[in-house]
Amino acid sequence: MIFDSEEALLEKLVSGNHAYRKVRELITFKDLVEPFRKLYSDKGAQGIDIEKGFTAILLQFWEDLSDRQMEKALQENTAMKWFCGFRLTEKTPDHSYFGKLRDRVGTKNLKDLFDRVNVLLETAGLIGGAFTFVDSTGIVSKLALWEERDQAIEDGEKKLNNAVVGKYAADKDARFASKGKHKFWFGYRRQVAVDMGQGIIIKAFADPGDVIDMQALKRLIPKQGMIIADKGYSCKENEELIKGKGVHSGILKKENNKEKNRDLDKWLSKLRMPFENVFSQKERRSRYRGLAKVQFQVTMEALAHNLKRLIKIGSPPLSAGVGA
Repeated sequence: MIFDSEEALLEKLVSGNHAYRKVRELITFKDLVEPFRKLYSDKGAQGIDIEKGFTAILLQFWEDLSDRQMEKALQENTAMKWFCGFRLTEKTPDHSYFGKLRDRVGTKNLKDLFDRVNVLLETAGLIGGAFTFVDSTGIVSKLALWEERDQAIEDGEKKLNNAVVGKYAADKDARFASKGKHKFWFGYRRQVAVDMGQGIIIKAFADPGDVIDMQALKRLIPKQGMIIADKGYSCKENEELIKGKGVHSGILKKENNKEKNRDLDKWLSKLRMPFENVFSQKERRSRYRGLAKVQFQVTMEALAHNLKRLIKIGSPPLSAGVGA
């Protein structure tokens, strides 16, 4: 009697049309994470290969799992084992590993990876640049700060506001934020730019909550085409900045703007409507403390979103040249 090897058995346990398998067909992760290998020394005990570690973190954000949930999932989920390259009976990392790897990779290295993937998407014609939709969503760091408020008042502060909250909150970078007259939170703002051709996220940033939309726009302006945004981004300085970059403005004008064209605004609103769910589906809570770590979260969420979009639109493989 001939028995299958662990690799062959695991291969059989993952269905041919599984989403993880489709992602593996799209991108060669070995090439994608090659620049990360320099983060590790070639001395000392052999650790977990960076490809296994990074793909595990990708699945963590794909499935919205905590570090402990991810530890358990890798132990029990055969599809996850297969996707990350672990053998069926191979020991998988515990929860403490994921935080250490995220810190080692860092925000800048992850952004470089995200940008390299998007260059491939642009080369493949999946990022067209004709219309770019930008918007923001709130990321909540903490729901209530009553203890912090009481401590601030005890220390002689008149109130707990953005001028002093960094001295009292556990998350030193988070700030009070608002959108409109009825939405308030403590935390951050996620700023995202979406290419409207295929719904691919091309830029994703995190800012403290007190950085308003009109202040954040300068980092979201595309290289060409038209930028579409709500009136929260509208101001004279932004219109001049957009024009100076050779891009057309599709920002909705504020009600008191003499140049407001309601028919144009109505058309722009219809144009952006199919892409607003890109923002509504994003995680509204902060996984971590500190702007750098929240930026890591926002970038990984954007990468996971783009891979899901590639599956949905039936993208061809994009592996060639990823590590270049």
